[in-house]
Amino acid sequence: MMRAMVLREQRKPLVLSEMPKPIPKENELLIKVHVCGVCRTDLHVKDADLPDPKLPLILGHEIVGTVEAMGKNVRGFQIGDRVGAPWIGGCCEACAFCKSGQENLCDKLVFTGYQTNGGFAEYAVCRADFAIPLPSGLSDEHIAPLLCAGLIGYRSYRKANPQKTLGIYGFGAAAHILIQLAVFEGKEVYAFTRKNDSKTQEFAKRLGAVWAKDSETPPPGLLDAAIIFAPVGSVVPFALRALKKGGRCICGGIHMSDIPSFPYKDLWGEKSIQSVANLTRNDAKEFFAAISRFPIETEVKVYPLKEANTALDDLRAGKFEGAAVLKISD
Repeated sequence: MMRAMVLREQRKPLVLSEMPKPIPKENELLIKVHVCGVCRTDLHVKDADLPDPKLPLILGHEIVGTVEAMGKNVRGFQIGDRVGAPWIGGCCEACAFCKSGQENLCDKLVFTGYQTNGGFAEYAVCRADFAIPLPSGLSDEHIAPLLCAGLIGYRSYRKANPQKTLGIYGFGAAAHILIQLAVFEGKEVYAFTRKNDSKTQEFAKRLGAVWAKDSETPPPGLLDAAIIFAPVGSVVPFALRALKKGGRCICGGIHMSDIPSFPYKDLWGEKSIQSVANLTRNDAKEFFAAISRFPIETEVKVYPLKEANTALDDLRAGKFEGAAVLKISD
């Protein structure tokens, strides 16, 4: 048996429960979970912004732990290896998207902590071909946010492809990781936060932002690109007005409230709006290679497993800087 925080009904608190310890199937790893990041997507599942999860469900898809057991035919891993299990837990491997390296668009994707049990528990299983070997140099707590916030931020950044100036709307877990890569690569980053959030604005400046104001304040000059991590559709028109001609507005979340109407002139000039859907295994390889070039730091607030509900509530309310992480075991 194992301890787990279980979602039994959407919009209700998670329940600390005793659950059967999972058994790895063919091509699966059994992971002894050390920590699991708390992602805004977990909040979207709990709050029913994302419909029809498997219930009862163990949330969590920023899983860091060690391999305790392996199913048949697993290759490339050994007992004791430190691994990560991310949001995408499987795909069909046969469709045109999968065959072209775009498994993030597969219609038969399986999502960790949504359709399969995740890491708000002492043990989790994942397909070995989707597990991520983790580099040394960062503690479990500090590497966990990289498995979703970092990877989605990286994919969004590459889609944005700013030449020099980049706006980031919503300065949470993903943004505080991404800004470090962008600054390292010589970009000027402009941070946009909630109104009257001077604490987060100062946090962004400490990490290298050249300017930080609320999302409705125009930047001092037009931007090459903007990435929106805030799940707030009303931000999109403000981001479009902040862009140069040809600028890209990248929506980096899995869920966003409705985008209000805006005049065509705000989009004109070959500006574009694009969403980012999930991530690929190649994104993980590229991202960890990219951040190996400089000393990346993550700001984390650690909660014990039994306080998962508090962590989710604090995330919703914006009560911490950076990312939240559940400490499961040593």
